[in-house]
Amino acid sequence: MHSQKRKLTYHVATTLDGFIAREDDSFDCFSNVGDHVTDYLTMLRAYGAVVMGRRTYEIGLKFNVTDPYPFLDTYVVSRSLKEAPNPRVNLISGDVVGAVRALKAQEGKDIYLAGGGDLATQLLTAGLVDEVLIKLNPLVLGTGIPLVTRLPSHVPLELLSTKVYRTGVLLLQYAVNP
Repeated sequence: MHSQKRKLTYHVATTLDGFIAREDDSFDCFSNVGDHVTDYLTMLRAYGAVVMGRRTYEIGLKFNVTDPYPFLDTYVVSRSLKEAPNPRVNLISGDVVGAVRALKAQEGKDIYLAGGGDLATQLLTAGLVDEVLIKLNPLVLGTGIPLVTRLPSHVPLELLSTKVYRTGVLLLQYAVNP
């Protein structure tokens, strides 16, 4: 039986103008109440692992959260962290693309790419992101941390589904076209 590769999904909240956080990495401007939050928490259970950049991980560290997803295998991409603050957290410091490619080749549930924009750009460029799941929030920031940074070329997406929440949040599911 041919085993199916694990999907890597960039699952992220963004503003209408494409920012995933303020310039200081804060994201308190995003609505954290409503059905979209309940759905998000349910969707997290479909993943088996989470990959995130150090700056995304450090948001939780500010609140002494060293293991933000205790039910997922956690991988933090960092060149500066020498030791993980939690034994459950695995650091990826060298070949990020190779490490994520190896993760995708393992048996298991799909992988949640939690951010940030630079890491997502690197993995999109390498062709490793299979799906983009956007929680489009009804606000404009004008400046902040972008959804992606400089892509060498455009990445075509195919819209798979949409969901509209009473809060005004839209959930947009896209396949990344090969």
